[in-house]
Amino acid sequence: MERIGIEHVPLEARHGRPSQLFTLWLASNLTIADYALGFLPVSLGVPLPEMIVGLLAGNILGSLFLAAAVAMGPKMGLPQMFISRWSFGRKGNYLFAALNWISTAGWFTVNVILGTFAIQTLLPSVPFYIGAALTVVVEVLLAIYGYDIIHGFEKAMAVVLAALFAFATFIILTQHHAAISSYSPSTLGGTSLAVLAITLAASFSYVMSWSPYGSDYSRYLPENTPYRASMLNTFVGAFIGSFWLEVLGAFVAVIVPSASNSISALPMAFGVLGLPIVVAIALGGVAANVLNIYTNALSALVLDVRAKRWMVVILGGCVGFLLALYGAGNFGRFYEQFLLLLDYWITPWLGILAIDFFVLKKASFARMSLIPNFSWRALGSYLIGVLISVAFIPSISYVAYSGPIAQLLGGADFSYFVSFLASAIIYYVLSRK
Repeated sequence: MERIGIEHVPLEARHGRPSQLFTLWLASNLTIADYALGFLPVSLGVPLPEMIVGLLAGNILGSLFLAAAVAMGPKMGLPQMFISRWSFGRKGNYLFAALNWISTAGWFTVNVILGTFAIQTLLPSVPFYIGAALTVVVEVLLAIYGYDIIHGFEKAMAVVLAALFAFATFIILTQHHAAISSYSPSTLGGTSLAVLAITLAASFSYVMSWSPYGSDYSRYLPENTPYRASMLNTFVGAFIGSFWLEVLGAFVAVIVPSASNSISALPMAFGVLGLPIVVAIALGGVAANVLNIYTNALSALVLDVRAKRWMVVILGGCVGFLLALYGAGNFGRFYEQFLLLLDYWITPWLGILAIDFFVLKKASFARMSLIPNFSWRALGSYLIGVLISVAFIPSISYVAYSGPIAQLLGGADFSYFVSFLASAIIYYVLSRK
């Protein structure tokens, strides 16, 4: 069992190779949530070319954001939200650690719901609460054992999931090629730019939302690990896994538009051959959720919670289980809004962190004891960046507001990029001296 919580990983305990980042981020993105995300653009009536372009662009950008976060781990030897203290201060960082705790709990819930749907497809007589409880117990146990067990598990899952989803892709392309190539949505859920932007935002949001996890899974690597090696392995693994599964999900949605949800569509699309694909979906949910609950515990500890790591892992698992019982009934709406709302806090946070780490290049573990309780430059830059981006936010969820620039763009949402650039630029100008 891993003994280190959020403490610095000493040099003598460093081990591993950058290639393990490839298998970890591949397996964690060959998952049920990516597959379900592919149904969103089809439900909006996005034409196939715009759908592919939006998913491609979103995954490239999101994987780059994640790769930048992962690269910080070997140098600092700390979890991602602990590294965030460098920019925002010990107590100023509480906001972001709390937001990440909420985010990881939300993703954990999403994957528990989808994984349980997969179990019920295989075993219809199993009640939802039983399937969810079994899923949570397995994921919590893996997270309690920690870093090395997680990397080993994800390496095995990368092979198993890649083989199963390659089989699924082969079946889809050979048996349903005509239905996919002739797909033409009858209605478009907004302007062409708006639905393209929603597709980009959703795919970007999913893979980018791993960024606050990044260094949690690279902090044990040797301190001299090159940035290029850790970034390249992370980018390629995350991009392949996420883009592949989202396109596969979109193709299944095209083939069986009458399906009530993404899981029930599998037997309709694959017939008897759908059973191993349902198994892959269930295993993929576990692969992603182990990371969710492990990072959830580290984020809680960064809030200076006085508890052992295994204790907060169990607490997070219990919270996710209860949320899954609550959210399973209206999953589609919950998932779409959860995805789109994720962008808003993460991108300006990461913009400031990237300036500190890659531009100013002053961050180091040796100087962490010198950080103040609050870094007003960082917090002010963050707030201003978010305020600037408000004009670019379209109408979402149940908020009766739509930014004026978003209206000019036909409801397209580019606010997350605006907040990233605005916060980063303002922080650089304030900090370069």
